[in-house]
Amino acid sequence: MKFSLLTIASLVVSASAFTSVNKPAFAPIARHTSTPLALDAAKLSVGDLSDADLKGKKVLLRCDLNVPLDGKTITDDTRIRSSMPTIEYLVSKGAKVFACSHLGRPKDGPEDKFSLAPCAARMSELLGKEVKLAPDCIGDAVADIAGSAADGDVVLLENTRFYKEETKNEAEFVKKFAAPYDMFVNDAFGTAHRAHASTEGVTKYLSPSVSGFLLAKELEYLDGAVNNGEKPMAAIVGGSKVSSKITVLETLLDKCDKVVVGGGMVFTFLKAKGLSVGTSLVEDDFVDTAKAVMAKAEASGKEFILPTDVVVADAFAPDANTQVVPATAIPDGWMGLDNGPEATKEIAAALSDCKTVIWNGPMGVFEFDAFAKGTFAIVDTLEEITAKGACTIIGGGDSVAAVEKSGKADKMSHISTGGGASLELLEGKILPGVAALADAKVAA
Repeated sequence: MKFSLLTIASLVVSASAFTSVNKPAFAPIARHTSTPLALDAAKLSVGDLSDADLKGKKVLLRCDLNVPLDGKTITDDTRIRSSMPTIEYLVSKGAKVFACSHLGRPKDGPEDKFSLAPCAARMSELLGKEVKLAPDCIGDAVADIAGSAADGDVVLLENTRFYKEETKNEAEFVKKFAAPYDMFVNDAFGTAHRAHASTEGVTKYLSPSVSGFLLAKELEYLDGAVNNGEKPMAAIVGGSKVSSKITVLETLLDKCDKVVVGGGMVFTFLKAKGLSVGTSLVEDDFVDTAKAVMAKAEASGKEFILPTDVVVADAFAPDANTQVVPATAIPDGWMGLDNGPEATKEIAAALSDCKTVIWNGPMGVFEFDAFAKGTFAIVDTLEEITAKGACTIIGGGDSVAAVEKSGKADKMSHISTGGGASLELLEGKILPGVAALADAKVAA
């Protein structure tokens, strides 16, 4: 690629939550890789294209502009800022950029509260030039705007999900959507696991279809860490339910030297060990699965870390009565809601020598201050080992929210912009929005 991972990372300087703070502790992904997650940098990137490929071309750019709003006010513009490097690059090459995205969940056609107008305004501020909001994402008005656009212009199409055909990837809608453009760039990792019209369908009509810098960076980190991460490698898997994390847990157990389990799913594992868990969350249908995972870890010589002590409460409430007890002695009528101090120390020690750490899911109910210490202690530990050269990857979901809440997002190597997409990639699943992109040319 003309743009290496470090080049891509340097382009994302406008979004502190996505800044790479040190060189990733894994080797560049080989073009000929045949691993299960081989939908990575082997895909063509916008940085692989020549100036002639972009000059004057009408580029349909799929961004993830699904930002939180308070009325018409954007409360967190991180997703917009993270899209800017690809937009700025295309503008610098003289392309005509037509960005598209969904926002929220419109139920039945256009709704003013889900208009992308606030995003167009913020993009204009960041670019220092007007980003015109089109009145629609398909139709004659859009075609007219595309036909009259000048080199370097940026237009934001209106919310793609104002049409139900978008999520259904309906063929006629796809054809209309792609019609005005010459090529496609997908920079929306957060929706890459969906085969929607604007992520997968348009690739059937637009060539080349390539990745943007943010999407390429996500794939290089997540896939690169799993398949080529420097050892020792650890995975921290948290969250409430074994059922939602079992596939990623098993995948990471195969790849990692150490696996830390936290959150509500801990108690299904403790019950699988024959321990009393009080009123803690347990998925009885997954107790046997938990036993099998622990047996697999033992047989393969992997370090499988469960908390040795937990913070328990007499109710699921921020002001509940609490106490710290050994994980082997959870009293009846009490529920575990966070790791205890000894568990936190042991996890920090286990991670201290790791060169690659992937984190997906919190250690406790961090939204309540009484049960947040275990999760934020993980953030502190990752900050420390990142500063020493480790590659730390926050793999989407609530763990991203925890890191951002801590104010230390810029201390991690990489924070994924995808929730479900991150999880599915870590699980080894095919991401339709990535699979549909053009393959990079393999050197002879």
